[in-house]
Amino acid sequence: MAKQSALRREEKKNRPAEIMGGAPKLDRLIHERLRLGILSALAVNESLTFNELKKLLETTDGNLSVHARKLEDAQYIGCSKSFENRLPRTEYRLTAVGRRALERYLDHMEALIGTMREK
Repeated sequence: MAKQSALRREEKKNRPAEIMGGAPKLDRLIHERLRLGILSALAVNESLTFNELKKLLETTDGNLSVHARKLEDAQYIGCSKSFENRLPRTEYRLTAVGRRALERYLDHMEALIGTMREK
């Protein structure tokens, strides 16, 4: 029972934008700089390897690994692992769920910017 409660709390924490008080809540999963960078890079590329993402985002192995895992757990990105010339190769792709979440996030940010410019 406690395990299920913990799982529900974790799911709720990672859930995309919810309606609270009439305004959509910012998707905290995407709002983090590196995770937004991963999703943005994958939105304009069919797929990218771990090393390509690491170089593009100028980050460390550990940092990229942690943030990619969070996006993978939320099903925003897919990950496939293989070997190429006996070297491990990890490749990431943006999922349909991830593309929709990114579009919602960008719509939200555009609405905020529009509101601020109107004032």
